[in-house]
Amino acid sequence: CYYELLEVEKSASQDELKKAYRKLAMKYHPDKNQGDSEAEEKFKAINEAYQVLSDENKRAIYDRHGKKGLE
Repeated sequence: CYYELLEVEKSASQDELKKAYRKLAMKYHPDKNQGDSEAEEKFKAINEAYQVLSDENKRAIYDRHGKKGLE
C-alpha cells in the first residue's frame, strides 16, 4: 500500500505526504546507502508511491481501485 510505504494515513494532506516522502527519500537515497540494493528498491518504491499520491487524479483512482486501477 502506498500509504504504508510513505508511513502516512489515507487522509494525509499534500504537505504531510511531501514531508513523509522527503524524510524517507533521504533515509533510503542510493548515495547514502551505496551498495545496499534493499535500500535502493525501497527508494524506488517510495518514489512511485509519491508520484501517485501527489497527483490528485491518480490518488483518486488509486483510492478507488488500488494499484490495478492505474495500469
